[in-house]
Amino acid sequence: MDDNTVLNRINKLADEELELEESHDGRPATAEELQRLKNIEVELDQCWDLLRQRRARRDAGLNPNGAALRREEVVEKYLQ
Repeated sequence: MDDNTVLNRINKLADEELELEESHDGRPATAEELQRLKNIEVELDQCWDLLRQRRARRDAGLNPNGAALRREEVVEKYLQ
């Protein structure tokens, strides 16, 4: 997956997230909507992490294709 593909995926996920957040205006979000929002959050974190890995590898003179998508358990624990 190249940088543009990752960025396109990020943009699509961000658009879907915004649409979901706005779709339940005036009423509580359903369990399905909340779960999808959580899944989007995780996938966005994974995509941003992958993009940072690719850029760091490139800056270090390494092949950016050596970057790999990290598991949810890894990317969701960065700030803890």
